[in-house]
Amino acid sequence: MPFADPAVLVDASTGDDAAVYRLDAERALVATTDFFSPVVDDPFDFGRIAAANALSDIYAMGARPLFALNLIGFPRKLLESGALAEIVRGAGEVAAQAGIAVVGGHSIDDQEPKFGLCVIGEVRPDAVIRNRGASPGDLLVLTKPLGTGVITTALKAGVVPDAVLAGAVSCMAALNRSAAEAMVEHGVTAATDVTGFGLLGHLAALLRASGAAACVHASAVPLLPGARELADQGHVPGGTQRNREDLAEGVAWDPDVPMVLRLLLCDAQTSGGLLIAIPADRALPLLEALRTRRTAAAAIIGEIVAGDPGGIRVVV
Repeated sequence: MPFADPAVLVDASTGDDAAVYRLDAERALVATTDFFSPVVDDPFDFGRIAAANALSDIYAMGARPLFALNLIGFPRKLLESGALAEIVRGAGEVAAQAGIAVVGGHSIDDQEPKFGLCVIGEVRPDAVIRNRGASPGDLLVLTKPLGTGVITTALKAGVVPDAVLAGAVSCMAALNRSAAEAMVEHGVTAATDVTGFGLLGHLAALLRASGAAACVHASAVPLLPGARELADQGHVPGGTQRNREDLAEGVAWDPDVPMVLRLLLCDAQTSGGLLIAIPADRALPLLEALRTRRTAAAAIIGEIVAGDPGGIRVVV
């Protein structure tokens, strides 16, 4: 039988982005871990992306990161190649941008490289932002464009233009720090980050937790340059296809939404943006704050509506 600890405010049972543990009336720790195999060829960029991805869970909870630990799986025979040092250096650079130290970690011998972070943050117990609490009438804001899954899949086939890859890497390596700060300032009702389950998968989880439904405007969803063209060419990851299949019963597609957009709205993301539900009267001030903080791709992409919990209608 699980141990019941009243200090645990958020655990794995709710599908939130991180665990929350109350220390006292003023402070709670926020803890998360995330790691994966390389999504790009450059080790330094891989480290940057992995660090930004792990930190995103802390930001999605409205918390401030405190420190991190490295999690490393790497082939012993390749230790002298310098690749691991570059991965760690890239992660350290992004951690420094977040204002935190990487204070240690653990490594194992693994034939397939894997890297990520365990991140510890802090938040007031009464200020935790959850994936629940969205209400009909709230608007949905997305802070990063979609398409990283398609672009990194096309990279494996060697068909990604340099400028398209550079845009995707820049997006994935960018922290959600500024977006989180703006989100906290403007009083959002719910939030999560968009990663492996794609935009619609993470939205569905937020809706189920909130007991609500949503309408998404496909044409309003920002996309990375080149993502639509590469998806049209068939460079769609297996995870994206599975996401779409898993959502088949819960998503009602307007017939005019083209297949390429249906795929991109389900595209499995790495280090995606924050998906935020916010009362309508606060949405435009939030959007302005996001753009002031150089979150240029931020957009209002839909609204929360009454309906079956988790249900999504996608219109053009």
